[in-house]
Amino acid sequence: MTPAAQRIGIVGLGNMGARIARRIRDGGFAISGFDTDAEAATRAGVDAEDSLAALAGHTDVLFLSLPDSSVIEQVVYGEGGLASAVRAGQIVIDLSTADPASSVRIHADLAANGTEFVDAGISGGAAAAEKGTLAIMAGGAADALAAVEAVLATFAANVYYMGGPGSGHTTKLLNNFLNAISLAATAEAMVAGRAAGLDLAKLLDVLNHSSGVNFATQNRFPRIIDGDYLEGGLTSELMAKDVRLYLGLLRQLGVTSFTGPSCLGAFDMASALGYGNEISNRVVDAIGDAAGGVRLQDYERGGSR
Repeated sequence: MTPAAQRIGIVGLGNMGARIARRIRDGGFAISGFDTDAEAATRAGVDAEDSLAALAGHTDVLFLSLPDSSVIEQVVYGEGGLASAVRAGQIVIDLSTADPASSVRIHADLAANGTEFVDAGISGGAAAAEKGTLAIMAGGAADALAAVEAVLATFAANVYYMGGPGSGHTTKLLNNFLNAISLAATAEAMVAGRAAGLDLAKLLDVLNHSSGVNFATQNRFPRIIDGDYLEGGLTSELMAKDVRLYLGLLRQLGVTSFTGPSCLGAFDMASALGYGNEISNRVVDAIGDAAGGVRLQDYERGGSR
């Protein structure tokens, strides 16, 4: 079967799944989807299937874009789930952020049916999904990954093969932890800069040309200080979920985390203060609330607080 003839399916048509589905469709592949929200496929602009079994039966390559391992396991092992619907030669690619131990189990169980499972964490957020420039970190069989190279190219600019089962989702958790801690730490520093009366645009310029530079200083806060929180990305609750998965992974590996608990605390605080379902960039407002109501935007450029 030529790559273009592959029939593609996707389970989960939310914030990321819908964007990825549209990229695959626009790349010339036939794609259908399933979501518990009956209107999600219509909004995403792809054909809808009414069950997981129907989706599996009509596709060669099946993507998962789901919130966490509990949902993934329900989709795989629940009544009418993929474990009983997939077939030999089919490839299932999990784009979710998931517990690597769960992913290893799914690898083994689907392999018993002759189905390849690839744990493929993605990074880049909604903006990269829209542009087709996501990064993928994948674990599983190298030949299965190679077989879907053309469809991955519709939404990813870089694909990294990390090794055997679970290695993709392990890499994803390490990346997401660094993403979380750079966001939380930069938010704290920016609130402190605001409280000190610094010009925040100048502060960011200094940081971006100094050793404090990171993804948040370069890509998030130049927009946040002007009131654009880049809505539509990962929420504070989901960021906290990812940090918990990271901490669980470290416990399994016997590695002590000194910074993880405080990072988790920042996003848990954001959720407790009402920002849980808002983009994780709002952690800066939660830290500002704890500092007496500090906001980054209500200042004059070049002036004081």
